[in-house]
Amino acid sequence: MSGAAKSSRGSRRAVRDILLYGLCGGALITLLKLTEYRFLVVEHSLEIYGGLVAAVFSALGIWLGLTLTRKKTQVIVQPLAAGAPAAGPFTADARRMDELGITPRELEILGLIAAGLSNREIADKLFVSENTVKTHSSRLFDKLGARRRTQAVQLGKEARLIP
Repeated sequence: MSGAAKSSRGSRRAVRDILLYGLCGGALITLLKLTEYRFLVVEHSLEIYGGLVAAVFSALGIWLGLTLTRKKTQVIVQPLAAGAPAAGPFTADARRMDELGITPRELEILGLIAAGLSNREIADKLFVSENTVKTHSSRLFDKLGARRRTQAVQLGKEARLIP
């Protein structure tokens, strides 16, 4: 045999030996890790299950604590002012309506806004278009000096236009 043929065969054998030892080493490491994992699960299963149960009950306790200690809304009832009539149906202050220049239709729309109706619902209830409701609302807001619906309702109540 020539020297080149021996060298070629020797390098192939070296590559084969390296691959064989590498595969055996990898299989051995995998076997050791699997044994270590099984040992961990078998030996410490009680601690693992206990930790999982503790985590579940901790989450449940936090959720329950937040749910039970949530602030509840309070309703405050204020007595009527001394000058306000205690009984009888509400009547709008006609003098104040004349001062502000509010029409009966605008007063009606203010009452429906105070009832919580949307522009579309008001239009359906009064058998007018939604644009008509918007026009009356904007004129009413100008006369009351309000920027929002809630502010208009508040000013209307203060002026004794709506109950």
